[in-house]
Amino acid sequence: MKTKIASILLIGVLITLLFSCGTNSENQADTADDTAVRTEAVATFASSLTETLVAVPSASPTLTVEPTFTPEEGTATLESTPTANPCYNLFYIEDVTIPDNTQMKPGELFTKTWLVQNTGGCAWRAGFTFQHVGGDLMRGSTVTLTEAIQTGSKRELSVQLVVPSGQNGLIQSAWRMADENGSFFGDTLSVNIVVGSITTPVVTATP
Repeated sequence: MKTKIASILLIGVLITLLFSCGTNSENQADTADDTAVRTEAVATFASSLTETLVAVPSASPTLTVEPTFTPEEGTATLESTPTANPCYNLFYIEDVTIPDNTQMKPGELFTKTWLVQNTGGCAWRAGFTFQHVGGDLMRGSTVTLTEAIQTGSKRELSVQLVVPSGQNGLIQSAWRMADENGSFFGDTLSVNIVVGSITTPVVTATP
């Protein structure tokens, strides 16, 4: 009886061991399979990382931002406009004596007179001068005003001159008004006389 019981127990132990071995084998197989799957997954992930790293450029492109230029508003420079009515101004009206191109003789004494007007905003004060500024002096002298000439007033200005000797043709002399500081203003007055004969060149038409 005891022998049967021992045999049954031994068989049960063997069955348990066999079952346990089978289960362990299956677990080891499953574990091996899981390990292979994980290994493959890691390899795949690593490969994808490698591909991703290759696809990404080694240096990120630098974005160049074009500078925005805002032009500064320039200040317009206006040209200075001449004063239409300066403080001092002289306007030439006409020749009173010795019109232009008057025929005269060498050494002849004459008086040249111009009619002018004070068109400035200020009176010409006593002490203002009428001076030679160009051409032949013709022995003329500076004329000094002895009285004021008010704005808008007309006045005759005269100088005594002498026709130069040893010159023929057109002889000119220019005169101008100046303030007490010697600053000239207004129109330039001129005398133009002719001494002797003026030869006019003959123009010959070319056939």
